[in-house]
Formats: sequence, structure tokens, C-alpha cells
Amino acid sequence: MQAHSATTGQGFQNRGYNAPMRKSDPSRERPPLAKRFVALRQAAGLTQVQLAQMLGVAPSVIAFWELKGTPPRGEILPGLAKAFGVSVDEILGVEPIKPKRQAAKGKLQALFEAASNLPRRQQEKVIAVLEPFVSAHGNGSNGH
Repeated sequence: MQAHSATTGQGFQNRGYNAPMRKSDPSRERPPLAKRFVALRQAAGLTQVQLAQMLGVAPSVIAFWELKGTPPRGEILPGLAKAFGVSVDEILGVEPIKPKRQAAKGKLQALFEAASNLPRRQQEKVIAVLEPFVSAHGNGSNGH
């Protein structure tokens, strides 16, 4: 029986599976969400394996979240929040929602902005209507 040559007919050398594997660049920084996952898990005193068992996922899933910063599926988030002892918003880094302004003030402001784009003559007509009304009712009291 003849031994196989290490060189193919085209002059390329067959290196088999001995080529080195590419490793991730250790100097590359983790995404913010990945850093948050690591910090929250460590603050909860959990290992990746313990957290995976609590959530019913493979430990490699936890490692993936902590490396890539990919958010978990929606149905996982409540269990993750419970395990970490924080809210889902805190896990995802969502800023608290600011309360909305009163609708009337927003509408009035939008109306004034629209009126400011009218031609000067039409703006003067709006002023002629509003000035007497505001003078009569806009002294800071409710008019009651």
C-alpha cells in the first residue's frame, strides 16, 4: 500500500486539522449589555452554571450573553430579573421613563409652533385674538 503524499497535485500542502484555532481578541472590550450581565450575575453571587440551571438553559447560553451582549429572549427576562434581584429594565439598561407632560400644554405648544410658521399678517390676527383673552384670563388665577 502506498502512503499518501502531503502535497496535492496542485502544489498545496494539506495541513489537516493542525491549523491553530482563532481565539477572540482579549483586548476587545465587551459590549455594555454583556458587562452588565456579568456584573449582575456576580453581584447575585451566582456562577454561570448556577444561573443556567435556574433559567433552564445551557451554561453556554449564559457565556454567550456575557460575551456578545445579545439580549436574552423575552420569556427569559423575568426569570433573569428574579435571579439577579433587579428589574428587567435594569438588566437591559433602560432609562426610567419620564412622565408625559399634560396633553393640553403639549397641544398649545404645538399650536404656537405651527402659528409661528404662518405669514406675519396671519400671526398678527392670532395675536389680536389671544392677547385680550390672555389679559382677561391669564393672570395666574383659574378665573373661578
